[in-house]
Amino acid sequence: MPARTAPARVPALAIPAISLPDDVRRRLKDLERDSLTEKECVKEKLNLLHEFLQTEIKNQLCDLETKLHKEELSEEGYLAKVKSLLNKDLSLENGAHTVSRETNGHLENGSQASRADRRVKMSEPNTPKSGSKPRGPRRSKSDSETKAEASSSPMVTRRTTRQTTITSHFTKGSVYNEWIATFSWCTAFAAKRRPDEKEPEQVTPQMSERDEDEKKKMTRNKTLLNPKVNLHVGMRQVLWCREVAPSASEVQPPKCNECGQFLDDVDLKYEQHPSDALEEPQMLTNEKLSIFDENGSGFGSYEDLPQHKLTYFSVYCKRGHLCPIDTGLIEKNVELLFSGTAKPIYDDNPSLEGGVNGKNLGPINEWWITGFDGGEKALIGFSTSFAEYILMEPSPEYAPIFGLMQEKIYISKIVVEFLQGNPDATYEDLINKIETTVPPSTINLNRFTEDSLLRHAQFVVSQVESYDDAKDSDEQPIFLTPCMRDLIKLAGVTLGQRRAERRQTIRHPAKEKDKGPTKATTTKLVYQIFDTFFAEQIEKDDREDKENAFKRRRCGVCEVCQQPECGKCKACKDMVKFGGSGRSKQACLKRRCPNMAMKEADDDEEVDDDIPEVPSPKKMHQGKKKKQNKDRISWVGEAVKKSYYRQVCIDAETLEVGDCVSVIPDDSSKPLYLARVTALWEDNGNGQMFHAHWFCAGTDTVLGATSDPLELFLVDECEDMQLSYIHSKVKVIHKAPSENWAMEGGMDPESMLPGDHDDGKTYFYQFWYDQDYARFESPPKTQPTEDNKFKFCASCARLAEMRQKEIPRALEQLVDLESKILYNSATKNGILYRVGDGVYLLPEAFTFNIKLSSPVKRPKKEPVDEDLYPEHYRKYSDYIKGSNLDAPEPYRIGRIKEIFCAKKTNGKPNGSEIKIRLNKFYRPENTHKSTSASYHADINLLYWSDEEAVVDFQAVQGRCTVEYGEDLPECLQEYSEGGPDRFYFLEAYNAKTKSFEDPPNHARSPGNKGKGKGKGKGKTKCQASEPSEPETAIKLPKLRTLDVFSGCGGLSEGFHQAGVSETLWAIEMWDPAAQAFRLNNPHSTVFTEDCNVLLKLVMAGEKTNSRGQRLPQKGDVEMLCGGPPCQGFSGMNRFNSRTYSKFKNSLVVSFLSYCDYYWPRFFLLENVRNFVSFKRSMVLKLTLRCLVCMGYQCTFGVLQAGQYGVAQTRRRAIILAAAPGEKLPLFPEPLHVFAPRACQLSVVVDDKKFVSNITRLSSGPFRTITVRDTMSDLPEIRNGASAQEISYNGEPQSWFQRQLRGSHYQPILRDHICKDGASSATDMSALVAARMRHIPLAPGSDWRDLPNIEVQLTDGTLAKKLRYTYHDKKNGRSSSGALRGVCSCVEGKACDPSARQFNTLIPWCLPHTGNRHNHWAGLYGRLEWDGFFSTTVTNPEPMGKQGRVLHPEQHRVVSVRECARSQGFPDTYRLFGNILDRHRQVGNAVPPPLAKAIGLEIKLCMLAKARESASAKAKEEVAAKD
Repeated sequence: MPARTAPARVPALAIPAISLPDDVRRRLKDLERDSLTEKECVKEKLNLLHEFLQTEIKNQLCDLETKLHKEELSEEGYLAKVKSLLNKDLSLENGAHTVSRETNGHLENGSQASRADRRVKMSEPNTPKSGSKPRGPRRSKSDSETKAEASSSPMVTRRTTRQTTITSHFTKGSVYNEWIATFSWCTAFAAKRRPDEKEPEQVTPQMSERDEDEKKKMTRNKTLLNPKVNLHVGMRQVLWCREVAPSASEVQPPKCNECGQFLDDVDLKYEQHPSDALEEPQMLTNEKLSIFDENGSGFGSYEDLPQHKLTYFSVYCKRGHLCPIDTGLIEKNVELLFSGTAKPIYDDNPSLEGGVNGKNLGPINEWWITGFDGGEKALIGFSTSFAEYILMEPSPEYAPIFGLMQEKIYISKIVVEFLQGNPDATYEDLINKIETTVPPSTINLNRFTEDSLLRHAQFVVSQVESYDDAKDSDEQPIFLTPCMRDLIKLAGVTLGQRRAERRQTIRHPAKEKDKGPTKATTTKLVYQIFDTFFAEQIEKDDREDKENAFKRRRCGVCEVCQQPECGKCKACKDMVKFGGSGRSKQACLKRRCPNMAMKEADDDEEVDDDIPEVPSPKKMHQGKKKKQNKDRISWVGEAVKKSYYRQVCIDAETLEVGDCVSVIPDDSSKPLYLARVTALWEDNGNGQMFHAHWFCAGTDTVLGATSDPLELFLVDECEDMQLSYIHSKVKVIHKAPSENWAMEGGMDPESMLPGDHDDGKTYFYQFWYDQDYARFESPPKTQPTEDNKFKFCASCARLAEMRQKEIPRALEQLVDLESKILYNSATKNGILYRVGDGVYLLPEAFTFNIKLSSPVKRPKKEPVDEDLYPEHYRKYSDYIKGSNLDAPEPYRIGRIKEIFCAKKTNGKPNGSEIKIRLNKFYRPENTHKSTSASYHADINLLYWSDEEAVVDFQAVQGRCTVEYGEDLPECLQEYSEGGPDRFYFLEAYNAKTKSFEDPPNHARSPGNKGKGKGKGKGKTKCQASEPSEPETAIKLPKLRTLDVFSGCGGLSEGFHQAGVSETLWAIEMWDPAAQAFRLNNPHSTVFTEDCNVLLKLVMAGEKTNSRGQRLPQKGDVEMLCGGPPCQGFSGMNRFNSRTYSKFKNSLVVSFLSYCDYYWPRFFLLENVRNFVSFKRSMVLKLTLRCLVCMGYQCTFGVLQAGQYGVAQTRRRAIILAAAPGEKLPLFPEPLHVFAPRACQLSVVVDDKKFVSNITRLSSGPFRTITVRDTMSDLPEIRNGASAQEISYNGEPQSWFQRQLRGSHYQPILRDHICKDGASSATDMSALVAARMRHIPLAPGSDWRDLPNIEVQLTDGTLAKKLRYTYHDKKNGRSSSGALRGVCSCVEGKACDPSARQFNTLIPWCLPHTGNRHNHWAGLYGRLEWDGFFSTTVTNPEPMGKQGRVLHPEQHRVVSVRECARSQGFPDTYRLFGNILDRHRQVGNAVPPPLAKAIGLEIKLCMLAKARESASAKAKEEVAAKD
């Protein structure tokens, strides 16, 4: 048979053929064995091998598939044509088949072509290329012959014949070889030749020995093909033995084994140098440099290295790939060479003129940064064994790589300088600084972005760490600031890398010695508490910190921990081993573990809400008898009322009822208990007894160690005790406030005890203390009657009164029926309920006669293409932060029709089981219209129903008012706003017919039949049953208020809406917020000054400030409110001397001094939830300690703003205080149901859980306010919308929108502006905008739903696909077998700096660190229409702390107005400044609805006091008449 000429081959490159993986091979074999139909077999094989098909074949298959879908082709015809197409592709011209041919370097008889035939030189670009003639026909040879010929054979030209296909996979018993896989890599590399390489035609490759070794490694798993010839019925058929290559999901793109770069990267470049370039020794001896002679003489030592300038430089690995110097390659001892033009050290001209061209200079021993010459340009250099080179201008090819290095250096400069002046900055603040800084002209860059910061995070953090080296031993490192901790976690920065500490630290200006915090203006009382009472505790903590420092602050893993002591720092010099005393017990300053410091800082911000409540134990074990010594105890006087006595003698000391005693505890190690003796009696069984009303020591309250050791507190705890337990008599003085208390503020604090009472037996008390709610209140004024003076216990009386209130009772019997007795009213928890009243019930109390639609559930998750959405697997949890799916239903509402008790067998009523019959009210969402009906309806709209239910009276949760809207004397809005718990109905609902009807006559209140008639007996009854109606009888003056740290005025706005106060003065240092406050409160005096300066002026007797503004004087301020910043001392879990010094001079202390000077009637401090947890709750304790010392009743709690009418989760700590004589407000009961996970409001202090007085724990009057309620009516805008005023383009759609727009027509919408995604200085990058565009609109979407695709950005650049090249041990592989790791750390190794990827649609940093940060759930997240906002922040960033900031449907972040609405600000509320100023004003504000709810509680206290005063005055008038 004549030999056939072998087809020309693809030129062999330095990339080996790759094999199909074993699992694909097995799957192909299984397909042959499986009993599949022809259709199933073809389908499976196409799916398996589709990616290996040629484009031409793919296109033809697509055409066939289209015809099949259009029914232009039958299924049988489709299968036949597919098989025909593939068989035709396999056939050769004229039906001839080659017997011996070469495929991808392998001869068809099994021999292998020489590897040298398939190589292209990469490391020696200037080697002459020898030509050769085209290869002629050849026969099969033995291996030795093949190798001999191959070694001298030239490279073949690029093939021009048609490529062989994989059709043989679809012929029974045959499969395709690996050639296609190799071709896919070859074509990928065809366009990536080195710049000096021409298209090879007939080239003899010359490979270095190192290249040969690399090639061997890369071709180690090469597949051998064994074609056989089989003649059958006169036809030749080639049968290929099956050896399957890896699937694309497992094929790893090849990397350079020197620099680690991907060889298929389109940005990979190769070095070039001019023909006259010299090697380093020859270059250095050039007369233009004239340092060395040709023999290299003149080199003495490292210190003698000459320095030259280097311009037009490039750095490359031994394979010739241009690569960066700052990714750790040098530190890993990878040899990096460089080329360029060397110039004398004095030559500042970066041009090529006057220089000497060099090539293969190096290798580089180290690189270094000498600092900034003049501020913007950092001086960077290389060191080799021969010289040092200071870099000037890079070559055009190397400029992009070097530009990134300049970028990272300049960004680190920005960050360090920013942190110097902003130690409390958040991550969003840092991003804002980065994005608003204009890059210097030396960097070829238009702007810095968040991606720039994340790309260089490792270097930036290392620079911050090096800057921290200059700090004092007890000074807080700036890498622990909030923004740096967020950056470290987000970017996955490795801390404590000191081995590479060469000369890569930027030389910033020397760190100035910390001068300590600025002096706070304090009153003497506040100063005394902070400087005297607590000094010993700080010293104790300092000692404990030093003793535990080594154990507590060492991870033992990082390089910092593992290095030896330096022997030079202050701590080392004190160690015994270095000749010191060993007293300080501090670890070497060079070995401070950054990982442990990070952990401690994070722990300080985490809140554990799951600590079980510890019950308060009784002082003594009841019933325990102690043997009495009768000689020691004797009664004095005669018994009163049988066995009661007034006096007793114990150890010759006479005690009488009302005296205070110390009591011996069962545990002798505990201190003596203190109690008041309230009764003395003789008991037949237990002997001589007394009743002890216990005092609580300050250390047993929330104050803990901060309390005054002599101060006691009354508690509702008492018990009967044997007299033998009494130790001795003590004196406890009641320290009552003076008559002129309000004017005594700011004076020198007097001793709490008059005279000299430091005898160890004298104490004092001011307050009654509630141990569950941590409330300090004025003692109750319960007085004994003349009959029970000898046995009256205030604790027993209060507890009995509370129990009586709690017991349900039926009152006013109406009718006695056969089986039950009807009543007109009933009482429970102090609330009177009458027939006709509206009541709240829990959702499970009754059901409706219409089947309610099941709660909204998310559609079942559909399987996704994991190759397109590789991060979607992280969304295994159904929980989505910001979702209302688990929010409870609001209360059921009914109207009492009957109150009755069933009769017992003896005919008497069963008073313990009171029942009520009621008519059910439907809410809009309870009707057949479901949830959508509630969106447009008023939140207090109900529908009457004749449906009835009988429920236990115990199930009633509260009282409300429900009126027929047509009978109201005022408009619906005035009625609804007139008081709490008000509802109305206009129609009745018939569940059977699913229709709305006019309500029946009996549905209307008895006295209200007739529109607009609001008078008569029925109305009076309604008023009597409404709790807030009497308020109209007493006109309360508004409190004169000073708002400190007012911001734009959210707190004051809420108080104004409640009608409780009038803010006459406000203090706000930040001018944009102060201007906003002025715009909304034109009658207020706003001080834009330091609050310490103002207080100092007032305390000095000044009437005005330097601007002529009148200062409030003592007696002017009736309410003081504010939210003092407290970041300055946060970040460490406990105080040390330095952080405590900062706290002593913090704004919290200043704010307390304002309170101590003015002594207002009411005081409110608002802060972040963690205020109550800072420094082991020491900040909270000291704040309460100050208030108690001033004489204030006070309490604290945590409130959730979402429960008071905003679509946002925002937990806030609130401290309330009331002056003596006032009533201490309760915390407001929730108005709206909210997501339970966001309503963990308990506070743990010293292992005891405290809760507030709130009782509505599982439901509430109204439904949740949603994102749809909040902003669905706002017009659509785009990224960068900047028009300050636009029209609404529509009416409000929800009740909440109607509330915020107001009753007056407002055509203009303000501040509906948002940050751009692409252009201006305050905007986000084009890449961020692209990511936002690709986030799906489905609820719960975030970065994990981003597709892994290439995207053309608006700035003209291309966002790349993210590469997954590591096996993630935790998450395994995808369903298609693809890898899921982006860094070597997922394999349990150290992070590989070269693995970092940038400018990808899926941010590399998120999958990199996702496993240890809850998969970064919510970043780049969309809000959900039926959900709520995360806590509104000062700068909405998709990768910020609250990343779920994207609009539900529009591809942008939320606007300023949308954020303002999420806080509950009316649309008329004005903001001031640029867009970021306005975002900050909104994000820092107290939600006005939350402030309003608190204000209404304060108003109730004022009302109660006014009523008491009016009642007392009336009694005095009556007494005077008598």
